[in-house]
Amino acid sequence: MTIKISTQAFDPFHEVQSYQSTRLDNLGAIGATSIFIGTMRDFNENAAVKGMTLEYYPGMTEKQLEEIVIQAQCQWQLIDSLIIHRVGNILPHESIVLVAVWSSHRGDAFDANRYLMEALKSKAPFWKKELLITDQERWVASNTNGYKQKS
Repeated sequence: MTIKISTQAFDPFHEVQSYQSTRLDNLGAIGATSIFIGTMRDFNENAAVKGMTLEYYPGMTEKQLEEIVIQAQCQWQLIDSLIIHRVGNILPHESIVLVAVWSSHRGDAFDANRYLMEALKSKAPFWKKELLITDQERWVASNTNGYKQKS
């Protein structure tokens, strides 16, 4: 398990490839890799957004993310996981979050990845302030629900 909070832009595909080639020992055991990449949109709640500042609580945020990963490890058979989350000033199209999960089986990889992402969005202490195209700022009160029912 690796958790990184980054103030710098990152290439999620490079991060996954680098992690897999340098940090994972038993590549033969990996049957599935599930990757989620969250990027910043240029709109939210019916308004155009030109930037965002993402804040966090150092120490507490990493601890909460570790607890979320441990909970996932108890539910699914995971070989490893990687979470990278941006903080600071972020522009539309830049990556905000990467969640990667390695497992022997796709079901465990898919389910654990979704669990990690949804738990991160609902439990980890991050705060978003958007800069609107009108130069107004607003705090984001809540995240969108990742589980939508199809009608």
